[in-house]
Amino acid sequence: MAWSSILDQERVVSTLRRALTQERVAHAYLFHGPEGVGKQAVALEFARALECTEQTAEACGQCQACQKTRRMVHPDVHVLFPYPKGTDEEDVAERIQRLGENPYAAVDFVRRPSLSDPGETSNKQVMYHIDRVQEDLLRPMSFRPGEGRYKVALITDVEHMNETAANAFLKLLEEPPPQTVFLLTTSRPEQLLPTIVSRCQRLRFDPLLPESIESALQEREGMEADAAAMLARMADGSYSRALDLVENDDLMTSRELVLEYFRAAYSQKVEPLSSCVQEIKGQGRERVKGVLRLMLRWVRDLVLYRSMGEDAPLVNVDQAEAVARFCDNLPEADLEAMVGLVEEALHLTERNVRTQLVLTALAQALAQTMRGQPVESLYVPLPTAERRAVQAESATG
Repeated sequence: MAWSSILDQERVVSTLRRALTQERVAHAYLFHGPEGVGKQAVALEFARALECTEQTAEACGQCQACQKTRRMVHPDVHVLFPYPKGTDEEDVAERIQRLGENPYAAVDFVRRPSLSDPGETSNKQVMYHIDRVQEDLLRPMSFRPGEGRYKVALITDVEHMNETAANAFLKLLEEPPPQTVFLLTTSRPEQLLPTIVSRCQRLRFDPLLPESIESALQEREGMEADAAAMLARMADGSYSRALDLVENDDLMTSRELVLEYFRAAYSQKVEPLSSCVQEIKGQGRERVKGVLRLMLRWVRDLVLYRSMGEDAPLVNVDQAEAVARFCDNLPEADLEAMVGLVEEALHLTERNVRTQLVLTALAQALAQTMRGQPVESLYVPLPTAERRAVQAESATG
């Protein structure tokens, strides 16, 4: 890796390079922004430059210190993940090694409970507990550097520190030992203790450009141009998400299922609709949410095509004919309402509402919006429903 390998984030890189050149490195940085946009990649490159024996704004990549940080074995560079209690140390070590090989890969326990199965989910609590913080962070960072110029700690997903651990870490931040640098990453800075945030130099990371993701997929992963273009637009500005999609063998099947669901929703034929709902439901709640996100991207493609025609930058570029046919055949469809309905269905699914109920209600509502008929919401609170029933009774009586 080198600074040139960082996708976008020129503002952040420029700030860190200037700190290195002027030898004005802060003792703590908070890298915050969306998931998968390069926070860990920048942190590791910064750590490499801090330890490089050339002492310039960029790691030379050739010295022993650079080689050790690249292999994630430098004794003064510590990388921490939050993970469930009882996790095998070999699993942690493998994730750290993979992070060194590709710092954009999702190797943490929050997004990837299992390295071997990208679709696997887990209900285990992922957390930094006090005993772990004391052993893996407070104790090693209290010593002077052994080989390098700095002791560096990369603490990923720092919002997963429980209150006791966070307060213990805060004391170290308030009185940091000399030549120590803390690199904190998070996608939820609002969940951190304000006192921790106030002691860090904050650097905001922005979503990546689709063109940057597309180029990286072709150059780094050897993907064909059309496939790279599609996945880059599906990734929502996250290269890590794009890499996950590359590994997702069920992606193409799910995309076809989305089209079948929309057709069944429009026709409202019982058998095809029931079959689609059962097939989506049977994939498990996490994959159901993935299918709903695919629906959302498909409807947004409809919005883009209606406003821009054939020049629209579609996500589903290989389904352009189906998108055009939908827009031509259903000119009265309320596309904005369709986006809102799918977003609501995703929200309800995340709140553990019964999947079959959500998908059935969504299909009925989409059928109306495709015909230009108004639909307020999938979900009506019970008191409101009861009040409407009473009003209807009064009107007919």
